[in-house]
Amino acid sequence: MIEFAAAILVFLAAHVLPAATGLRGFLIAKIGRRLYVTGYSLVSLATIAWVIAAALTAPYIEIWPPGRAAAVVAILAMLPACILFAGAALRPNPLSVSFAGGMTDAQRPGLLAVTRHPILWAFFFWASGHAVANGDLVALILFGAFAVFSLFGMRRLERRAGGRLSAADLAAARAIAEGPLSRRLAAAMTLRTAVELLLGLLLYAVFLHLHGPVIGVDPLAYFI
Repeated sequence: MIEFAAAILVFLAAHVLPAATGLRGFLIAKIGRRLYVTGYSLVSLATIAWVIAAALTAPYIEIWPPGRAAAVVAILAMLPACILFAGAALRPNPLSVSFAGGMTDAQRPGLLAVTRHPILWAFFFWASGHAVANGDLVALILFGAFAVFSLFGMRRLERRAGGRLSAADLAAARAIAEGPLSRRLAAAMTLRTAVELLLGLLLYAVFLHLHGPVIGVDPLAYFI
């Protein structure tokens, strides 16, 4: 349990301290944004791997027993998580997490017209659902930390964007997810969005099918 707690603290520190202490800006000025992002990504992957490895060896302390009701929560939570991830992963999003660089297409923003942080919301749904489904102390700490981190990350990333983008680009990026919901939904629904929604459903089906063979726990076992 000590190693697990240390891994969680290092993970959080690696994602909070660089921006909070000014280290991020200093390193970017010294080595450039691309090299910094590459190094930061490697550190993030290493800390996540350590957290997972430490969690697997930590003692099991049950808070509530896993069962059908808890499994339903995770199964339901994973549906919007997969859809949000598939709908945003390849959409440029200067205000949040994205695997594509550049500015969002204001005329065809997809799910970015609904929320500025679809991938972080996907992360939140994934973490929250799995915290409920597992019900032990380590899972609550692990997935709870990820859920809280994703929520606080939304505001942190927008503040970071404010220091990186011009005033005009920042206003344009923020305006995409503002205004009446009906207008934003209309802007979101394009052919590409429909394909992304289908990919999200496919991703959901793949996760359900492979969860047992890969993770060792079949979420559908309670319903067979």
